[in-house]
Amino acid sequence: MSEPRATLDEVLTARRQSGKAIVNVDEPTVKLVVFEVAGESFAFPAGSIREILAGATVFFVPGCPVSLEGVINVRGDIESVIGLAPLLGLPAGEAGAGSMILLGHDGAMSSGIRVDRVVDVADVARTAIQPPPAVLSETMRRVALGVLSHRARPVTLLDLGRIFEDYARGVG
Repeated sequence: MSEPRATLDEVLTARRQSGKAIVNVDEPTVKLVVFEVAGESFAFPAGSIREILAGATVFFVPGCPVSLEGVINVRGDIESVIGLAPLLGLPAGEAGAGSMILLGHDGAMSSGIRVDRVVDVADVARTAIQPPPAVLSETMRRVALGVLSHRARPVTLLDLGRIFEDYARGVG
């Protein structure tokens, strides 16, 4: 004998009661690179990040602004490395053992971006991204695309193009 089949309502009710999330696969998502700088969580759209580098040697260039840490050699190409903390108005820390460099590009500009730690590369529902709150600092409001929650932590989604514009204008 075959067992009676559960109705869709029964299956969904059992799923809700089990504490597991029901995923809507039809919802549009965006891929994000989630990272930390100065103890805060941020993200870039993954389309603006070409590569994540760990342990790259940064060569100091004298006379550069505080936000420019130096340059790196990436398979024969020389890329600048920008410290993100000064551009966001955050305290700049030392490049620790776990720090990484995100190779970012937007329009005509390309550069490495120093972050303290890469947390995740994740697909996030577009509806999970909310507009930036008015309580953000002026510097942060200029470069924030929105905010979201990832692993129960607030994450500010950043616009790499605006960060590059600020860098080119000499902010930081």
